[in-house]
Amino acid sequence: MHSIREIYRIGYGPSSSHTMGPSRAAKQFRNRTPDAVKYIVHLYGSLALTGKGHLTDVAISEMLKPATTEFVWHNTETLPEHPNAMIFEAYDIAGKKSDHWRVFSTGGGYITEKPGSVEGEHVYALHTMKEIMDWCDENGAQLWEYVIHCEGEAVLDYLSEVWIVMKAAIERGLENEGVLPGPLKLARKAASYHAKSIGYSAHIMRRGLVYTYALAVSEENAGGGKVVTAPTCGSCGVIPAVLFLLHKHNDVSEARILRALATAGLVGNLVKQNASISGAEVGCQGEIGTACAMAAAAATQIFGGTVTEVEYAAEMGMEHHLGLTCDPIAGLVQIPCIERNAFAAARALDSSTFAILSDGRHRVSFDSIVETMKQTGQDLSQKYRETSGGGLATVVK
Repeated sequence: MHSIREIYRIGYGPSSSHTMGPSRAAKQFRNRTPDAVKYIVHLYGSLALTGKGHLTDVAISEMLKPATTEFVWHNTETLPEHPNAMIFEAYDIAGKKSDHWRVFSTGGGYITEKPGSVEGEHVYALHTMKEIMDWCDENGAQLWEYVIHCEGEAVLDYLSEVWIVMKAAIERGLENEGVLPGPLKLARKAASYHAKSIGYSAHIMRRGLVYTYALAVSEENAGGGKVVTAPTCGSCGVIPAVLFLLHKHNDVSEARILRALATAGLVGNLVKQNASISGAEVGCQGEIGTACAMAAAAATQIFGGTVTEVEYAAEMGMEHHLGLTCDPIAGLVQIPCIERNAFAAARALDSSTFAILSDGRHRVSFDSIVETMKQTGQDLSQKYRETSGGGLATVVK
């Protein structure tokens, strides 16, 4: 597996696979073709069908400036390797094609020429939760300690930067009001949810605040603000909401928050390794389901759960999102994406509580639920995998 830095990418919304990934690809292609005066970019599959709503063309054009950029939207074509495919073509001043590049955006801002390959630096020798739990048992360690064992203490410095960006997104989201960009004219809700939540009794206030924090980050993402993929932009509100609530209202220290982020990153890494975090590949279960599993694991660790209880909470976070479709209205990361972040954050806390109240024993393992999610995603009709060709995207106009 790669570093958890690949799970926590800092960048700008609204979509890690449709905005952040294509932007990175365009920058790399521009760097290798500095003399090009014109680019033609072919977008396939999900990138073509929902790219305009996700600002894919805007993100790419910005990186290819000052050259002109033309787009070809292949709405009915999907390349076999992955639904999020791009082909870049560079042209010189004489109008001759000087270079071309076929690349894929596979989720979480990650780009690759060979989806499913083992390219890149792999820092984790163990690739299943069972193997990692056995290592923890043999070494008397927690999951976050396995992350440090593989990546070194320096990863905590990166996670500190991640936590700063997460907190800043919440704080901006609580202040910003008005309408989000795009044809839906969707009003931001975080500020009003916050104002209402603090007036309730402690129990309702706590639930209202976790909704509030998730809305704040997700609305910042939808507005193109600076966020952290966790594991994607579309699901970036879940982990910050849970951890900010525990940090602010349970007095959890920064050091423990960073360790929880390490555990959550490991959970996300396992899903990415053994299934997918791409909504275009497996539906929203791969994005929101993974984020919920990550947040549930992080919260359980903070509350003193054992390694087995942490694994159980992560399993439940994923299990109860199985089959969730990716059907964004108008191709925007707004409806139903923003509300899903709020509900997944609450479900993560429920999964944590349920796991800690148990004795840790359970029939369904995290590894098996990840495999189930992968199979379910493959069985989903393509129209329910980030194409806006089914579900809410077609029923709600």
